[in-house]
Amino acid sequence: MEETILNRGEKTRIGKPKWLRVKLPTGENYRKVRQLVDEHKLHTICESGSCPNMGECWGEGTATFMILGNICTRSCGFCAVQTGRPDAVDEYEPGRVAHSVKVMGVKHAVITSVDRDDLADGGSEIWAQTVRAIRKQSPGTTLETLIPDFAGNWENLQVIIDVAPEIVSHNLETVRRLTKQVRIQAKYDRSLEVLFRLKKGGMRSKSGVMLGLGETHEEVIETMQDLRSVGCDILTLGQYLQPTPKHLPVAEFITPERFEEYKVLGMEMGFRYVESGPLVRSSYHAEKHIFDL
Repeated sequence: MEETILNRGEKTRIGKPKWLRVKLPTGENYRKVRQLVDEHKLHTICESGSCPNMGECWGEGTATFMILGNICTRSCGFCAVQTGRPDAVDEYEPGRVAHSVKVMGVKHAVITSVDRDDLADGGSEIWAQTVRAIRKQSPGTTLETLIPDFAGNWENLQVIIDVAPEIVSHNLETVRRLTKQVRIQAKYDRSLEVLFRLKKGGMRSKSGVMLGLGETHEEVIETMQDLRSVGCDILTLGQYLQPTPKHLPVAEFITPERFEEYKVLGMEMGFRYVESGPLVRSSYHAEKHIFDL
């Protein structure tokens, strides 16, 4: 097999196919959340990440919030989040996020964060405080935490397990061969270990993979099998889209038919839920993953 080499800032671009067209967000629930976000100047990843499913998710009462600042200690080739030295931890952030969840009337909140390798606890205590604060202010809201790998510090991971969010997600992002190029400071097997320990700790586990970075069909299948080997319950598969010219280029646009094929294969492998499609992102249909298991 010829190895695919990805280079950041590569000028050759592939035109987007018609199946990547996004519908404009509409609906009464969306407009209500839109008004609340603007009025209270709330921050959601849905907006800052220009998620194509924002309207649909907001309409279902789901929103994604990012904690621990907006500067990441890692420099992944696919991610547009700023890399550098993060600001000091904001001890009032958990309360503000909980207030946002309450004001927006969020039924299912997804919390994610930048990597904080600069902190001894990897930010795990702020994670736990945020979960507890949301539960105090919005006891009827269910939670999904999309966590980093905490650099393999399992004591920090245990802090997340101890507060027991309804779903704990950690994204593998890509196949083993491309991990060093796509995620750089991350390790494929360490991410599998995170998911293994989550499942061992009694968590409902979830992971996501981006396609179109140059992986082969066989590698996608192998990655899915690896995730099932550590008991991963929920899988999301979506199309990688280059956020800026400085990031890794798109090697291929995967057809909706191929995504459907992966969904069928995933269910046959034993995943409890598989979201697979060009516009699928980690939080897509997150509220359904709570009730359908």
